[in-house]
Amino acid sequence: MVDAGRQGSDGGTPPRNDRSARTGLAARLTGLRERSVVELRDRGRRVRAIGGLAVQAGLAAALSWLVAHELLHVSQPVFAPISAVSTLAASVGQRLRRTIELIFGVTVGVLIGDLLLLVIGTGWWQLALIVVLAILVALFLVGSAAVMIQAGATAVLIVALSPSVNDLEIPRFVDALIGGAVALLVTAVLLPLNPLRVLNRAARPALDLLATQLDATASALREGDVARARAALTALRENTDQVNALIEATRGAREASTLSPVNWHHRHGPVSRYARVAEPIDRAMRNSGTLIRRAVTLIEDGEPVPESMPRAVADLAETVRLLKRQFAAGDEPLRAREVALRAVRAAGDAYRAGVGFSGAVVVAQVRTTVSDLMVGTGLTQEAANRLVRRAFGELRPPAATRGR
Repeated sequence: MVDAGRQGSDGGTPPRNDRSARTGLAARLTGLRERSVVELRDRGRRVRAIGGLAVQAGLAAALSWLVAHELLHVSQPVFAPISAVSTLAASVGQRLRRTIELIFGVTVGVLIGDLLLLVIGTGWWQLALIVVLAILVALFLVGSAAVMIQAGATAVLIVALSPSVNDLEIPRFVDALIGGAVALLVTAVLLPLNPLRVLNRAARPALDLLATQLDATASALREGDVARARAALTALRENTDQVNALIEATRGAREASTLSPVNWHHRHGPVSRYARVAEPIDRAMRNSGTLIRRAVTLIEDGEPVPESMPRAVADLAETVRLLKRQFAAGDEPLRAREVALRAVRAAGDAYRAGVGFSGAVVVAQVRTTVSDLMVGTGLTQEAANRLVRRAFGELRPPAATRGR
């Protein structure tokens, strides 16, 4: 009898160990290839997302240098381009504030540096004392990290360069003013962002994430698949940064539609609707997390799952998808409201059919999430709550608990 581990030495079937090794190697290579494709795709998206910022930064740096050197005759206008790039490096929606902080921080650094230099002179310990005091004064007056950094950096320049460079203070202040102003000019007039494009790019992944995980939860409830419900909860928890990106994008869109004349017409249309939806979507994401967590417990505990409960969660997912499409098109989200109220009616049917403790929480979270989404469509909180209560129907005790 031939040993199975030795077969294949004379040209027959390869040994089992060799086959396993080759299979494992092929699986690893396939996984590596798939990860590489995903990584390249992510890097490509990242480059496309910040490509406009890179062009803005380059243009702002060049223009600020030209203004300082050619118009104001600053011999070495190093700080103007640095200030311009620093302003543009701020998050979209924070650039006007960053410019003000930049100028204020430079002013504090110049004043503290000059005043103390007159009293204590220059040296290593003087540098340390001046920087500490400049940062503390900036912290006391504003409390912003950007102001503290600018105040400290300017104080360093004043102390370190004053012995060799005369009248450094005014050029430093002028450079900061030029850099910040040119950066705002570039973002507002020369290369303005399209606020709707910014919002759509940020809203799409956040809303897709929420809809996908709610759909997965509906299927998990329908099939009693606890692993799928757990996976949906994990995916939702691990991607909350996407909601933060949407909130930041609404700030950027507001800034772009306020500062840029070519975007003024957006201020009272889709941009304002998106600005309203960011915070309610954040709340809906949190409430959906509670819904999915309770769905996991419901399935684990073997609680009853009325047929209308998965349907309510699926309708909730469809509401989110409709919101995404209607906001992207700039339409009034009337259809999204209809489907949202349909989800509430299904949740009311599930409650009256009989649910357990976790099932009651799932039903309650459907109501709460729909209320958040309705606010996102432009309704007041009071109007949204009134429509949700009416759609839910009678609040009599569930059949499963009646008479206990």
